[in-house]
Amino acid sequence: MDSILYGVSYYHEYMPYERLEQDVELMRKAGINVVRLGESTWSSWEPREGQFEFAWMERIIDRLHQAGIKVILGTPTYSIPPWLYRKHPEIVVTHLGDRPPLGPERIHPTYPNSRYPGWYGPRQNVDLTHPTYRWYAERIIRQIVSHFRDHPAVIGYQIDNETHPNASFGQNMHVDFVNYLKRKFGNVERLNQLWGFAYWGQLVQDWDEFPPWPGILNPGYKLEFQRYLQETVREFLAWQAEIVRQYKRPDQFITHNWPGGIRTDVNQYAIARHLDIVAVNPYHPVQDWLDGIEIHLTGDLARSLKGTNYLVTETNAQTIGWDSRTQYPPYDGQLRLSAYSHLACGANMVAYWHWHSLHYGQETYWKGVLSHDLQPNRIYREVSQIAQEFRRLGPQLVNFQPQSDVAILYSIDSYHGIQFMPFDDRVNYMTILRQLYRVLFRLNVGVDFVFPETEDFSRYKVLVVPPLYVASDELLQRLVRYVEQGGHLLLTFKSGFANEYSTVRWELAPGPLRKAAGFYYQEFSSLARPLALKGDPFGVGDENRVSVWAEMLIPETAEVLAVYDHPFFQRYPAITRNRYGKGTLTYEGTVVSDALQEKIVAQLLRLAGLWGVDQQLPAGVRVRHGQNRAGRKMHYYLNYSAQPQQLVYAYGSGRELISGRLIDRQAKLSLEPWGVAIVEEQP
Repeated sequence: MDSILYGVSYYHEYMPYERLEQDVELMRKAGINVVRLGESTWSSWEPREGQFEFAWMERIIDRLHQAGIKVILGTPTYSIPPWLYRKHPEIVVTHLGDRPPLGPERIHPTYPNSRYPGWYGPRQNVDLTHPTYRWYAERIIRQIVSHFRDHPAVIGYQIDNETHPNASFGQNMHVDFVNYLKRKFGNVERLNQLWGFAYWGQLVQDWDEFPPWPGILNPGYKLEFQRYLQETVREFLAWQAEIVRQYKRPDQFITHNWPGGIRTDVNQYAIARHLDIVAVNPYHPVQDWLDGIEIHLTGDLARSLKGTNYLVTETNAQTIGWDSRTQYPPYDGQLRLSAYSHLACGANMVAYWHWHSLHYGQETYWKGVLSHDLQPNRIYREVSQIAQEFRRLGPQLVNFQPQSDVAILYSIDSYHGIQFMPFDDRVNYMTILRQLYRVLFRLNVGVDFVFPETEDFSRYKVLVVPPLYVASDELLQRLVRYVEQGGHLLLTFKSGFANEYSTVRWELAPGPLRKAAGFYYQEFSSLARPLALKGDPFGVGDENRVSVWAEMLIPETAEVLAVYDHPFFQRYPAITRNRYGKGTLTYEGTVVSDALQEKIVAQLLRLAGLWGVDQQLPAGVRVRHGQNRAGRKMHYYLNYSAQPQQLVYAYGSGRELISGRLIDRQAKLSLEPWGVAIVEEQP
């Protein structure tokens, strides 16, 4: 891309009256240069079976093109039309249940969970594997893409929308799952062995008697069924991508958009292999709760999926939620700060959901740039300011590559393995991952994500690993080699306990990690109450506590960093560090408090030579470093606070791009409330 894309999703078909000319003219005046269309309206594309309508969309795309606005066109397969449900109700497998109450902070929307059986009304509630659904989906995809592929406004295609799997009780999915198992494992004897079906007398003699998933308790089966569900989504999106590729121009891209955060129901890494560029929809708190962490978490993961830039296809414009319980519009300046935050993570596009607020439907209170009165407003004026800045600076900001010396290993299998065998009702895999990310974020450390499929971790000085409960010997050996070759590994409890089939290893824990970790253990204990660490070794005062879980580590070569302040558990280390080869392995055998985690991580950063001026910045100020497409170093300073901030700029002399002001090393740099500064170093 040559510049930043900045835009909205637009649904002229939702408007209460005709206003295409007025909308496009307002977009043009604001500086909008991209619009996302068409992904939500199968019944407009095909109002009756086999009757395809294109004129309504041709008119919209033609007018946008006339205004110089580019288009991303969506395939409308995530919400089926009524006529298709009437003819084939069997393809719908879920409906929505009750809406959960808000959490105690009352700032995050909640949404109904999926329930069985299938009823018409929600979106994303079909069996993705059902051949009947696939037949109709393929037909509408081919009709749309073949019709619009030559339109000069269309720069890319979004396949489906926020796709997730829907487990079905139907025979169709059971047969498909059994066929998946046949391809992967070959015969039932192997599954009997791997999953221990002799337990409770459940040995399977033939594929015909293989039991369906709903009543299963076996952890290995449950993990593999989750992998299968993830595979249904990967295969579905790969299938759509292949159809689109048969028609699209070489200059058009294929993308898919995930909700923000880290997904546990789809394998984003596997799906990304089929996309030209990744897209995400990060929604996040605003007002007094805007701290940037959800933006950066989503962006760091999205960028890491393909190791390159990504698109933000949806994000907050005004308020969000499926009802009016959490209506928090952003303060002045917060929309601008958030937009630059996406760019600081590597986004090449920022687009809002959506252009206008809806007057009917479930998302009435999920407000767009324009409010329900459809007139220019405070948000429109801030969007216009951002657009003008992006137009001026876009060639320098596009294709920004953040640079990270630290990575977090994300294992979706370990998440599910622990969910099936939890160690606590409050703490789980994701709470530990988020705690580690939160600490690194607060310490102003840029982060990439790596995955079990990542073959080489050596580019990172520090690798942080949430509980790696499910892992192959080969993955664990890669971690050992990483340490041996000079890396600094932070490993958390339960790592290495089970193999890739969620079967517990029959060797001393932590299995293949033992030599690099410098300890072994045979016992572990739940902790009914928090325990202190003897002597407050990290100096955190009242936060000197651990909880939930304690592995009874027996050191061999590891240095003991902390022990429990308890008459029995004091004989066992809580935290250790072992020097192995050229590197170190730090291990947490328990759940540590946030303050302890920050001290442990800070100590490790110092050990790796990554502690410096960024860790001395004012509270609320975050910095991200990288290179632009010209190869020049760039530094984003982001003020997530309502107070003006002043800092000392510590890098090479350059120019602050927004103001145009020259800035020397050690000069003072001021940030307004919710403000941003971007320094490009000069050659």
